Amino acid sequence: MLTDAFGRIREIVHEAVDGLSPDELAVRVDEGANSIAWLVWHLTRVQDDHVADAAGTEEVWIAQEWSERFALPFPSGATGYGHRAEDIAALGGSGIGAELLAGYHDAVHERTVAYLGTLDDADLERVVDDAWTPPVTLGVRLVSVVSDDLQHAGQAAFVRGWLERP
Repeated sequence: MLTDAFGRIREIVHEAVDGLSPDELAVRVDEGANSIAWLVWHLTRVQDDHVADAAGTEEVWIAQEWSERFALPFPSGATGYGHRAEDIAALGGSGIGAELLAGYHDAVHERTVAYLGTLDDADLERVVDDAWTPPVTLGVRLVSVVSDDLQHAGQAAFVRGWLERP
């Protein structure tokens, strides 16, 4: 079920970015809104960060040098949490294209699916974050990532539809 959910996120990401120019990916419906580029980058960074943490592996962002390819004006550990309008504009102004966004997302998706394939039901009960009450289990963390990613992917699809309206 989780593999299917992450596959649906991947499909929406591709539909949102495919064929768009860097300028189109950077469009924001108003100065306080997120661009498609920022939304896809952010949802992928969160998935990468959370899955790597749960798996005890290095993030794809660092291990496969996506941070260098994107060359963003943020620290390499940034995931978009706490970003302000200026940060969103900076990402959009960096000329990021659809291939780069989709490529990074695909690399994270592959790592996520490979990790999911190693899990059994008992693994989903493992506590991965005891800073919350109740403590967060791996199953809850993965569902949280799916939920967050689907929301942001839907937002990116909305912005694309807004761009394409007559």
